[in-house]
Amino acid sequence: MKISRVFDILAYQNQKFPLADALASKVDGQWHKYSTAEYIDIVNKTSLGLLEAGIAKEDNICIISPNRPEWNFVEMAIQQIGAVSVPIYPTVTIDDFKFIFNDAAVKMVFVANKDLFEKAIQAAKSCQNIPKIYSFDTISDCDSWKLLHKSTQSLSVLEGIKNTILPSNTLTIMYTSGTTGVPKGVMLSHSNLVSQCEAAVLILPVSAGSRAFSFLPLCHVYERMLCYVYQFTGLSIYYAESLETIADNLKEVKPHIFVTVPRLLEKIYDKIIAKGQALTGIKRKLFFWAVSLGMRYEINVNQGFWYNLQLKLANKIIFSKWREALGGNVVTIVSGGAALQPRLARIFSAAQVVIEEGYGLTETSPVIAVNRYQEVDRRIGTVGPIFPGVEVKIAADGEILTRGPHITKGYYKRPDLTADAIDADGWFKTGDIGQMVEGRFLKITDRKKEMFKTSGGKYIAPGNMENKFKECKFIEQIMVVGEGRNFPAALIVPAFGMLKDWCSIKNIAYTTPQEMVNHEAVFAKMNEEVEKLNSNFAQYERIKKIALLPTEWTINNGELTPTLKLKRKVIIQKYTDKIELLYIDKNL
Repeated sequence: MKISRVFDILAYQNQKFPLADALASKVDGQWHKYSTAEYIDIVNKTSLGLLEAGIAKEDNICIISPNRPEWNFVEMAIQQIGAVSVPIYPTVTIDDFKFIFNDAAVKMVFVANKDLFEKAIQAAKSCQNIPKIYSFDTISDCDSWKLLHKSTQSLSVLEGIKNTILPSNTLTIMYTSGTTGVPKGVMLSHSNLVSQCEAAVLILPVSAGSRAFSFLPLCHVYERMLCYVYQFTGLSIYYAESLETIADNLKEVKPHIFVTVPRLLEKIYDKIIAKGQALTGIKRKLFFWAVSLGMRYEINVNQGFWYNLQLKLANKIIFSKWREALGGNVVTIVSGGAALQPRLARIFSAAQVVIEEGYGLTETSPVIAVNRYQEVDRRIGTVGPIFPGVEVKIAADGEILTRGPHITKGYYKRPDLTADAIDADGWFKTGDIGQMVEGRFLKITDRKKEMFKTSGGKYIAPGNMENKFKECKFIEQIMVVGEGRNFPAALIVPAFGMLKDWCSIKNIAYTTPQEMVNHEAVFAKMNEEVEKLNSNFAQYERIKKIALLPTEWTINNGELTPTLKLKRKVIIQKYTDKIELLYIDKNL
């Protein structure tokens, strides 16, 4: 059986490898599992309910929910009747809800719980045609989505509609996270996502019967596409309860694969290091001996008998515990959404946890390139070889261009933006700067729109610099500034856990983050750490001044996108006064 529409994956899974646990989530402390047959039955009932509720082909329907099986049930049900799913990040503001409801002329909304219902009902008040809202949880004043399962229509009606849906039909409108302004609705077709699934199957290092763990939002195209791939290849999908329970859930699920963003990998690594620092005596020495070995690791390089013997021993006595913390069965971790620090790829690889760093955009469905499981097709510091079926070329100014079946149909109701993004020959302008390494590995050097020029005429690539500076254990977050100025500077949020330990060693009384960022010794220490890393950059790139901030940047405060990217304009506006103070000294 060949799939041509995404919803065909359900019948394909049922035919090839029906699962007892196609989808699973934790409910009241217990893992609730849905078989492939149950999955299909619920989806069909929901599709019929949507039809009876008056939803027609090309109607837009919102889903606002953390990851849970209901998300899949509703999303597949929408697909089967030719309607269009419009997922929204649960963490965005009511104003974002309002914009998307109106821009997409949404007919119906599915929310997960009471909090999201209250946000949705507020946003819906501004709509010309107020959408009908259903909830996954049982809450007062909102109809349960299960009411849709009471339809009396027959499956033959549904099958007739499914037969009219073409691969070129719009599957979803995914609104970009909006780091640079108003969100844009990216239209992706069935054929866009199917092409990615068929390509991913060729390189996936796990097979039917394995378990996938999911915690990145399903409204993020990377997680969503890979969840289609999991279903297509017969993997069971287990959803995390929340970001706070990931560590516990990993030990329970014991997955073989999961997808993450670098920021979360950094946090996992920092927690591991913090535990190592709490050790004493020989245990502490052994721990950091293993870390030191891992930092020297290079894939595809034989470093000799003595190094290999030590690494084998380190894996047995130290790194084995790292793998246990990830559940003990992890074959690979896929990283995307932002640049991965090379040291993390290096040390996890040394610990026999393969990190497959990839690259893409919502507009490219999303994968353009990805490192493979096999070492010969992996290069640390790159995003790997080009994805099967995808074309890439580097423009004269260094911008990465891509063409193929993965390219968006365009921006919803914005033909002007579509024409700007995709040229007459079908090449999509990614907005990223890159180069090919060894002829076949793509390396991202920066975001075109984020690069800035100093007053001396030198171009600065802030993303590349920030990724390097985050290697410092004392730096939690950093943003490089200096557009139109005579030198680069940086706003830094210290890693206060590490800072507290350092203060204890130095007999400095640790008080509040606000007081610590103003402490002379702390400031001197942070300056020292920045200066060490400055040696990696050309003279004109080096950070000359820093400002320490007491509060971490978050999604809720509007400084990060839902995928944890910096909203540079927001941060610059919020900290204008501090940035101005960095440039008061005219002598620099």
